[in-house]
Amino acid sequence: MKQNLSIVKIGGNVIENEAELQVFLQLFSAMDGLKILVHGGGRKATQMLEKLGLKPKMINGRRITDAESLDVIIMVYGGLTNKKIVAQLQANNCNAIGLSGADGNTIQAHKRPVKEIDYGFAGDVDGINEKTISDLLGAGLTPVFCALTHDLKGQILNTNADTIASTLAIGLSEIYETTLYYCFEKKGVLMNVNDEGSVIKHIDSKKYGQLLQDGIIADGMLPKLENCFKALNKNVHKVCIGDISMIDPTSKLFTTITL
Repeated sequence: MKQNLSIVKIGGNVIENEAELQVFLQLFSAMDGLKILVHGGGRKATQMLEKLGLKPKMINGRRITDAESLDVIIMVYGGLTNKKIVAQLQANNCNAIGLSGADGNTIQAHKRPVKEIDYGFAGDVDGINEKTISDLLGAGLTPVFCALTHDLKGQILNTNADTIASTLAIGLSEIYETTLYYCFEKKGVLMNVNDEGSVIKHIDSKKYGQLLQDGIIADGMLPKLENCFKALNKNVHKVCIGDISMIDPTSKLFTTITL
């Protein structure tokens, strides 16, 4: 029987709120079983770029990672944010180890090809090193991945944290029964975007089709749900979406997604 493995992704809304981050890290540390944390940090990177007099470059809400931006992103993601989180997890008796995809060759990627838009040093994930990550878990360590990968040629790449989390869940599903948690600012997938309490507690393939047809799932939630079902179709056990309270074992208000 496979061991359970929880992979939890947090974004800038949690990282930017010091009090919320502290609560999250306490809840994460208390989670039973094997676990991995994946974090972004785009807002902090934007703030640092501006402090240094550099203008963040965005097209359609997506970051363009030029060479100057990449240096700052490596500093913020791989240094400032990652190490602060690791230190705080240690304070909560969670033996964490901070990683980028280059460390231990854990996550390989390639530079996104230039089509209509040149995204610069943005990485699209090719695969993960399941054995190294499993060895770390087996040694009692909790990996904390920032949103950086590498191309096996010495180049670090800025990579979407949601994609890293789902790729880890998919790759490690061969060894573990993986559950993927996406923590964001809402309580879950909402039936009514204006009603925070209208959480849809369970979505399967049939329900998903109906919600799409009725226009309930739209805009920014569309790519999130597409990502969830992609993971489920590649042997991830289940995906959960909600705010940080979702990882509290007493919580019942979040969305669980299964096939």
